Amino acid sequence: MVEIKSDAALDAMREAGRVVADALAAVQDAAAVGVSLLELDEVAHGVLRAAGATSPFLGYRPSFAPVPFPAVICASVNDAVVHGIPGGYRLRDGDLVSIDCGALLDGWAGDSAVSFTVGAARPEDAVLIDTTRRALEAGIAAAVVGNRIGDIAHAIGKVARAGRYGLLEGFGGHGIGRSMHEDPHVPNEGRPGRGYPLRPGLVLALEPMLTAGGRGDYHTDSDGWTLRTTDGSRAAHIEHTVAITEDGPRVLTLR
Repeated sequence: MVEIKSDAALDAMREAGRVVADALAAVQDAAAVGVSLLELDEVAHGVLRAAGATSPFLGYRPSFAPVPFPAVICASVNDAVVHGIPGGYRLRDGDLVSIDCGALLDGWAGDSAVSFTVGAARPEDAVLIDTTRRALEAGIAAAVVGNRIGDIAHAIGKVARAGRYGLLEGFGGHGIGRSMHEDPHVPNEGRPGRGYPLRPGLVLALEPMLTAGGRGDYHTDSDGWTLRTTDGSRAAHIEHTVAITEDGPRVLTLR
């Protein structure tokens, strides 16, 4: 079922989104050569605790997962696209890192992700990250009253394919509100004019996941969570929680 949010609910979701934005900013500030992914998770956890928020990631167990997710961030490095479990891996110069984080505050959720490089960036990684950001911006621009889910999907996919990047098969954005994952699903590629109509009060988490090798297939690590590109190419993942309003898209996870 798709839930349409009131203006008061959107304001409450903005506060949850602000916590997510602060956590991601703190993680990116802390990310440096030699820092472990587990240490980055602790940084994010500290921001959530200080804000009185909890994590929708910690303990989350969808049907495909063999175990509950054990952290408050997903930390995916290089060829890991999404759902990376933070562990003892220490960041190296040139790593491409994607961090996904969520927060629950006063009964409402926020969800966002960033991609960045540690140390000296490879030029091709910078282009990949920039294209992923532009794909998200195109999706946000299409998130207006009168459009449909397919218009968002088409806008994201058009930017990705123009850059000759792949899109992770079967994955995309989603509705969000009182829980992290709600209807409707938002593909990262599709046909304009199709799908659920965009109405004021609909809130979506838009999240392009681009792969440098141009393919969308993946394999799952033995942890049952981490998804990696089959060809070993690098990936980027950027996400915002966005509300559809009469005045245009309202991004709820900006800092």
